[in-house]
Amino acid sequence: MAEPIVVMKRYELKYLLDARQTAFLKQRLEGHMKLDQYGRTSIASLYYDTPDYRLIRASMEKPLFKEKIRLRSYGLASESSPVYLELKRKADGIVYKRRVQTTLPRVEAFFSGHGDICAGGQINREITYFRDYYGELTPSCLIIYDREAYYEPDGDLRLTIDFNPRYRMQRLNLTSSMLGTHLRPQGGTILEIKVQEAMPLWLTHILDEGGIRKASFSKYGEAFRREMTEATAAYSIAV
Repeated sequence: MAEPIVVMKRYELKYLLDARQTAFLKQRLEGHMKLDQYGRTSIASLYYDTPDYRLIRASMEKPLFKEKIRLRSYGLASESSPVYLELKRKADGIVYKRRVQTTLPRVEAFFSGHGDICAGGQINREITYFRDYYGELTPSCLIIYDREAYYEPDGDLRLTIDFNPRYRMQRLNLTSSMLGTHLRPQGGTILEIKVQEAMPLWLTHILDEGGIRKASFSKYGEAFRREMTEATAAYSIAV
């Protein structure tokens, strides 16, 4: 059986919320959007990068075009459970995502240069070209959060709230634990609004009423920045 393949094209807008704003937003969404069937779900995303962190360094320079690749699981993964390899590109503010369902052994073989990640086709060619273009790609950062996803019943609007976002740059796997260092202050969340066209006016009014302002924030980017800051500080002390 061929693995499920997903192709997405949309705008993704990010916001950093405190606990009060999060509670306000959730209350005001009632009647407009519904929580999806999974409720609050723990998600782990394992980012792959070159040994010199070429991908995240380029991304942090905020170019018009950037790309990254990650492996995602919902809860802890096992050797046989489904995981999702995602190739994500952003150009002129529009996000393009290719996603395939696979397994950990197949991903390990793929990044070792053996075999395809899915059953042929354009998506397989794009992901394989990405791997071959960047050369050695290995796990570089694990991002974990507890997500609530909302949808508009009669529209294409999607909205996610990530609670307790955290990271680690050791034990880089999807099988051992969901623990990590916090990325946000206590009670702080990350809101992402995903639309294919313009944001509806009712949502614009809610954000304005709650004092919720768009922010530039990358979970992987923030984790990498912190690690580099700590490494620089440790080096300065050592010398």
